[in-house]
Amino acid sequence: MKYFFGILIIIFCFSCGSNTVIYPDKALEKKTNHETFSYKEGDTTYVMQKYFLVLLKKGPNRNQDEEETTEIQKKHMAHISWLAEQNFISIAGPSENHETVSGFLLFNTETMKQADSLAKLDPAVKAGRLEVETLPWWAAKGSKLK
Repeated sequence: MKYFFGILIIIFCFSCGSNTVIYPDKALEKKTNHETFSYKEGDTTYVMQKYFLVLLKKGPNRNQDEEETTEIQKKHMAHISWLAEQNFISIAGPSENHETVSGFLLFNTETMKQADSLAKLDPAVKAGRLEVETLPWWAAKGSKLK
């Protein structure tokens, strides 16, 4: 458990990749038609885009020994790196001292179903250490953390 909370990963906007993304055992055409809307406030026009916030919640199966926990965590981090390399996530990181939420992933996918499916490929989710809750979230396109 100390490994999960001890590792902080923040991933910012990634460059665009190819149009085809290879998932385990299949190919998926990566779409670029994200849901957006525009509104004008004064002289500024804002383009809002729908993203998907995934809450990584503590799962029901957290009784693995230290060696197995370490291996699951290593695979979990590799999965997050893969999501970043494929430009599916804009940012990721653990929460601190929360009773139920262990971390967050902000997906930049076209649909909630796609974000949810990708999050559920995480080895920590498959092992039951984490559960996924996916929420739609709107932000101005091109927003940055400050």
